[in-house]
Amino acid sequence: MDLSGKVVLVVGGAGGIGLGIAKAFAAEGSRVALSDISEKALETAARTAGGGASFVWRACDITDREQVSQLFQWLGEEVGSVDILVNSAGINIAKRMMSDIDPAQFDRVMEVNTTGTFNCIHAALPVMRQKASGLIVNIVSLAGKRAMLLAGLPYCVSKFAAAAIGTFVNLEECGNGIKVTNVYPGETNTPIVDKRPSPPPPEKRAQMLQPEDIAACVIAGAKLPPRAVVPELVITPPHMMVG
Repeated sequence: MDLSGKVVLVVGGAGGIGLGIAKAFAAEGSRVALSDISEKALETAARTAGGGASFVWRACDITDREQVSQLFQWLGEEVGSVDILVNSAGINIAKRMMSDIDPAQFDRVMEVNTTGTFNCIHAALPVMRQKASGLIVNIVSLAGKRAMLLAGLPYCVSKFAAAAIGTFVNLEECGNGIKVTNVYPGETNTPIVDKRPSPPPPEKRAQMLQPEDIAACVIAGAKLPPRAVVPELVITPPHMMVG
């Protein structure tokens, strides 16, 4: 499928995997809008994207349903009704074991990673149903498929739940022409790894996936014809192979 002219909203698009995906869609000629919680980070991302990419952007706290509703209203007026939604917003915390976690931080991770994903999908679906077409890409995590001590308790729980949202919506909406792809990346060199109790050194980061690796997979899936659905996509660096 030709992605030229498609309206793409990348939530969590100010950096990391989200920005990598946004750049890849822009290179395909899509009309790309970025959203993230930090207006300053969005402005920087849009200004420094390079490669001829041109983005519009709007700050949004995806845990606030009113802000999410306003985001999609703005998108329709500024760019056009959404064809492809990429959910890439996500957070983690340093104290992530059951033995040392602050319950309030557990709640915050759940609000962003799970409820935020729900809010964005819920807002996008009415427009996609009207069009009888649409693609939702959920950037989950390998920790949303297999519990991992490295990722921590709240991140694993939130990502398992986000994956379930995507899977359920796929089952419910595939007959309406709407497809959902849950993407499960392994270790990826993004700012979120700075939140680890012991952030990895540069040589370790070089062995991880890079945002453009995941972006290439997302573009390949987005180009498939309506008869093909990719419900799940697992991508890992060689040192994280799963059986």
